[in-house]
Amino acid sequence: MPFYEYADKSLQEVLSQLKSSESGLSKKEAGLRLKTFGLNEIKARNTSWLEVLIRQFKSPFFYLLFAAVAVSFFIGEIVDSITFSAFIAINVIIGFLQEYKAEKSIFLLNGLVPQKTKVSRDSKISIIDRKFLVPGDIVLLEAGDSVPADMRTIEVRNFFVDESVLTGESSPVAKIIEKCANVKEQIFRAENIIFSGSMATSGKAQGVVIATGKETAFGNIAKSISEIKRESSYEKNISYFCKLILKIVVVTISLVFIVNILFKGLNNVFDILLFCVALIVSILPEALPAVVTFSLSKGSLQMAKENVVVKRLSAIEDLGNIDILCTDKTGTLTQNKLSLQKTASSDKKKCFLYGVLSCGHSLENNRTTGKILNHLDAAIMRRAPEDTLNSAQRFKIISELPFDSFRMRSSVLIEATRGVLKNKRILIVKGAPESILKICSKFGGSFKKSELKEEISNEGENGRRVLAIAYKKMGAGTLEISSDQEKGMTFLGYYVFEDPLKVTAKEAIDLSKKLGVRIKIITGDSKEVALFTAKKAGLASGSGDVISGDELMAMVKDDFEFTCDEKTVFARISPDLKHKIIKTLQKKYGVGFLGEGVNDAPALKTADVGIAVAEASDVAREAADVVLLEKDLRVIVNGIKDGRKIFSNINKYIKCALASNFGNFYSIAAISIFINFLPMLPVQILLGNILSDFPLISIAGDSVDVDELKRPKAYQLHMVLPLIISLALVSTVFDFIFFSIFYRQEPGVIQTLWFIESILTEILLIYIIRTKGLFYKAKKPSFWLVWLTIIDGIFVVALPFLKIGQAWFHFVVLPIVPLLTVFFLIGMYFIVSEIVKLIYFHYWKPKNFMVS
Repeated sequence: MPFYEYADKSLQEVLSQLKSSESGLSKKEAGLRLKTFGLNEIKARNTSWLEVLIRQFKSPFFYLLFAAVAVSFFIGEIVDSITFSAFIAINVIIGFLQEYKAEKSIFLLNGLVPQKTKVSRDSKISIIDRKFLVPGDIVLLEAGDSVPADMRTIEVRNFFVDESVLTGESSPVAKIIEKCANVKEQIFRAENIIFSGSMATSGKAQGVVIATGKETAFGNIAKSISEIKRESSYEKNISYFCKLILKIVVVTISLVFIVNILFKGLNNVFDILLFCVALIVSILPEALPAVVTFSLSKGSLQMAKENVVVKRLSAIEDLGNIDILCTDKTGTLTQNKLSLQKTASSDKKKCFLYGVLSCGHSLENNRTTGKILNHLDAAIMRRAPEDTLNSAQRFKIISELPFDSFRMRSSVLIEATRGVLKNKRILIVKGAPESILKICSKFGGSFKKSELKEEISNEGENGRRVLAIAYKKMGAGTLEISSDQEKGMTFLGYYVFEDPLKVTAKEAIDLSKKLGVRIKIITGDSKEVALFTAKKAGLASGSGDVISGDELMAMVKDDFEFTCDEKTVFARISPDLKHKIIKTLQKKYGVGFLGEGVNDAPALKTADVGIAVAEASDVAREAADVVLLEKDLRVIVNGIKDGRKIFSNINKYIKCALASNFGNFYSIAAISIFINFLPMLPVQILLGNILSDFPLISIAGDSVDVDELKRPKAYQLHMVLPLIISLALVSTVFDFIFFSIFYRQEPGVIQTLWFIESILTEILLIYIIRTKGLFYKAKKPSFWLVWLTIIDGIFVVALPFLKIGQAWFHFVVLPIVPLLTVFFLIGMYFIVSEIVKLIYFHYWKPKNFMVS
């Protein structure tokens, strides 16, 4: 039944139609309905193996290789045609295996982030995986939850939802429980329907599920929406870079072809054409898609093992680009294991009772599930005397205003059900001391406002958190409460909590300094508590490093921007101010932000990388790019390091492949004009391309010097061009030296020697380019890189002496003296290239350029 047919029915009619009740379904009935209606999920599209395979044939590399096959077959070179076909098969198989593995990796990562919801079954509150929801289930929602299914409202308390994903309307919408007429198919008119995919922004609600999975309004929309791949700036940069290189090469090769025809005539036009096609293929970094995909997928799985789930692979780049990480301190720097150290009140019994009652529906959750989500409430409950907990049973909750970051407090309206206070209603407000003091006009016992401020400040300076509580009596007819009623309160007392620093905090901060990442604390806590924690963690040295939200708000634009840059600790910060700080820092830096509350969503979306924890509100998780399965600063900083390492290795491949390929490309193209034979046969060029990429693919898992990960300014590939050109020129010079030595040798000898020189110099270039310093001082290369280069080198030298090398690739057996001469040239090439690299980074390295 469509949602609009439930909107104009009464609640009892809806429950009757769904054969449910306000206490929910039984577990047995829910199980039976699950078999009927299926899982509550809109399955993510899983890319098939056939799609990945077809993708391999949609690249310029394939078209060029196919052209080589066609040309060689047309001129009667059947062996070459078969060899080229083998190269196509090798490229397609390698690309398919890497990309298909990556697609599966990405799909599996989605299961690492839990999706839970609260339901009432068998008259008890349970927390279940939302995919097991069925029509008729009673679901409990609160601020920060994403709505798991379409529901008809049963109960609402100041409940607002963001339906922008469905309607495009950015303002939150209030929900009601009364019938709605003339809804038809218009979602915005269905004020008593809570839609799947929308987000609860404030208040609480209960609803009965009317549709799940693909039968929801969101599911119907999803059917007509095709998936859109989000392309990161790095992916765009690689694509642009490759297209630019291809254009340069096509223009150059066209000139080479024309000049060869002019000098040599039309007799060998097909040989020259085949040679030119092979040259184009040789210059292109055809393994780049496989290297990028493999690096990102391997990196994402490695991050997942370290409790970092990347929701989109391109976010790994953004994570590596972070200059400044903005984070809360609770649970990140501290253990988030609050213990109640002291209760200050002239009536401690009453203070504990009202503290327990102010837990509101969290208290009810504790009674039914034994779980309180709020750590402050949990600390109070743990220390409350048994008779106080028993006394709390004599009260019921009438209305509640949950805590929010703007008011810095929560409120609950309670009524006594028995005892001397029977039928009396009391408003209890609990929150940040300065927020509570503002609304109090009376002070119980010997409390004085001025002394209270000093006492609370002293607690903060010792690193303790303070929570104040106040109350006032309300009229018997009061049914709902609002923030306007929070005035004329009586100050009852305050609680003092302690949250120890995590043992991993110092380690994480030390690593962040090595990486050049600045950490800023943005918290709702007081200046004193925030500064104490920051000093203990080594992030701040004194009061000059901290500023409050009120002080920031009073600043003009220029001062605000300067302060955001200079200060390390921001205390008593509201969500809108938090958002403003992030936007300000982004003008100069790459900014990561760790948030978990519903009010953090704007800042999470604005930041270059939004980071949320698995236990965060659904809104926060939805807005985030990265989800942490463990809330720990060390986990985030390690994620930044891993992101930089991945892209460092991708750039190593690009620099190495292009520097070597460009050098060989221009020397072979130039020399081909002046000799009456091809300096290297097309089949040899393509074989060299495969063999040089063989060890290079393993560079995706290479180790990286921490020193080379310090500055994360984007990995713009155009900034690598001066280094690539410098090393390519060295390669070209040595190719000309090679030719000047061996030009009198037989064509077969020259082609074989040049093949060996080309591949071995490219293998050595890997070890030159993997560090900006002396190659032997770099971090030890990975096991696979070392062994694959050794195997590759031995095979390259041995191939001319094998029958397959002679029969299929036209190599010849080499005399010992020319071979030793080539080895000497390779050694000299390595020394000169190393010197050129060191000179480049010492004198011409652009400012803020990251090497790897």
